[in-house]
Amino acid sequence: MEREAAVDASVTFGLLAAWAVHDTEELATVPRWVRARLPELRERFPRVPEAVWRQVGSVDAREFTTAVAAMAAVVAAAAADGHRTGGRSAVYRTALDAFGLHGVVHLAQAAVLRGYTPGSVTSPLVVIPFTLWARARLRRAGVLRPTRPRDLALGLVFATAATTGTHALARRLQGPRRPRPDPLPGSAFTTGQGPCGRL
Repeated sequence: MEREAAVDASVTFGLLAAWAVHDTEELATVPRWVRARLPELRERFPRVPEAVWRQVGSVDAREFTTAVAAMAAVVAAAAADGHRTGGRSAVYRTALDAFGLHGVVHLAQAAVLRGYTPGSVTSPLVVIPFTLWARARLRRAGVLRPTRPRDLALGLVFATAATTGTHALARRLQGPRRPRPDPLPGSAFTTGQGPCGRL
């Protein structure tokens, strides 16, 4: 079978499409959710350092949106590299793993908080199913080796670095910080990010 037929755009650029659906949920829900839940989270998790809560509340809507846009560029580049290489790109495969792990993190957040968290609807409906489907297609095409623990660790590192980098870029583009009336949390792959990360 031809490589292009085995790993087509639905597998590679599908990553970008699935990410866009997921981050649309986050963009639509994060502002109100953080405003409503941040005081409660402070009370429920007193061992979390206050500096963390200040960081969560310090990112305004403009910075959050800018970070999401920057993450879109990261995901698009990974998807394009995956398409160019027929799914063989290590960057694409790592981004795909990071995306799926990010969905698992969202479900863990919702379980810990015993309720909705931004990203927890599209994680079981889009993020995790797409990741499993895409990995199955890559495996059938013979371009995906068995997952090793180091692959999962690399996926988490990728997600963390992408999130940190896109927020750093967003802060730089926004210029000096000023008090803002509409605080938002830090952003993964989160793009995705609710209280614990966006990809």
